[in-house]
Amino acid sequence: MKLAFVVQRYGAGIAGGSEMHCRHLAERLSSRHDVAVLTTTARDYVTWQNVLPAGVAVEDGVRVHRFPIARPRNLKAFADLSDEVFDDLGSTPDREEEWFRANGPDAPALLEHLRAHGSEYDLVLFWAFRYAPSYFGLPLVADRAILVPTAEEDPAVELDVLPEYFARAAGYLFLTPEEEALVSTRAGRSLQPSRVIGLGLEPERDRHPSREALDRLGIPRDFVLYLGRVDRNKGCAALLEYFQEYIAEGGDTTLVLAGPSTLPIPEHPRIRALGYVADDVRHALLAHAGALIVPSPYESLSIVLLEAWNHATLALVNAYCKVLKGQVQRADGGLYYRSSREFQEALSWLLANDAERRELGVQGLAYVEREYRWPTVIERVESLLEEVSRRRSAARA
Repeated sequence: MKLAFVVQRYGAGIAGGSEMHCRHLAERLSSRHDVAVLTTTARDYVTWQNVLPAGVAVEDGVRVHRFPIARPRNLKAFADLSDEVFDDLGSTPDREEEWFRANGPDAPALLEHLRAHGSEYDLVLFWAFRYAPSYFGLPLVADRAILVPTAEEDPAVELDVLPEYFARAAGYLFLTPEEEALVSTRAGRSLQPSRVIGLGLEPERDRHPSREALDRLGIPRDFVLYLGRVDRNKGCAALLEYFQEYIAEGGDTTLVLAGPSTLPIPEHPRIRALGYVADDVRHALLAHAGALIVPSPYESLSIVLLEAWNHATLALVNAYCKVLKGQVQRADGGLYYRSSREFQEALSWLLANDAERRELGVQGLAYVEREYRWPTVIERVESLLEEVSRRRSAARA
């Protein structure tokens, strides 16, 4: 098939869950299909400044067509508009659509390409419903569009213009059953055809790497890990509060934070903030942590949770996030908490019961083996592509 993948940013050095999901699928499907990625020249999802060169390039075997950004995001105007539409101050469909324009990235040449050449692709896959290329691009090729919404239970999914939008695609790829239920509920009907695909992972070549990289950094033997952007929206403010309460109540471990931070980190002898870490440190942290902690209230799929299970490391997650709780329950690969008291009790139990902790980690690894190896994921994707193609052919007959 001739496939187009539409995503807001693209490239090996670009961090972001939907961007990584798109890139990994594009690289693996490019040997089976004619894949073209349609994206923008932006690297930064906050301002959408033009950074990368516009035009066509081949990256890791994938043809990538980057379109320029017409205007960077006006941060104050976007914040004011977000307050208006999410605080329900008489917001109208026109104002909600303006929110998608303001959210960006504003790449009119990408939309014009879809308008002029969309019919030349057999199928067009769109990542991340909240961004302008997906929101405004999908209706231009709705008869051949497959939506990968990467939707979370945050205010954006509640916008009144979305039920009609969600129902327009010809097919759907969801990351978790919880995401499928969320988007189907917003659309007001079961969205078919669809597949729940998650994300493919390669087996770790070395699930038990040396501690050498951690020893160089002075990381103690007993530690728990948060890996990712240290941000209030990721639940990190509550995590820092809960962990300090755990230590004050007699807890005995160290919290290691690995990732760039937008929060002030407390000066605390049992909290280590490493900032961005190299791959060898990342792997060693995941392999040697007593537990991975995932405090985010909003996820469509927790990739870092799967990466921890790939090392047979269990997880402690925020139960208010249905996706995280569902992942842990299906895998039987950890525990979840709803309050500081539950956090303290769960962490104390995990760190006091080595055999049970190891068993939960092994069960998480077994779940990844069953559900998230690339052959399994690609088979699910291919079956959805084939089903949408058959339905389109039958409709034209």
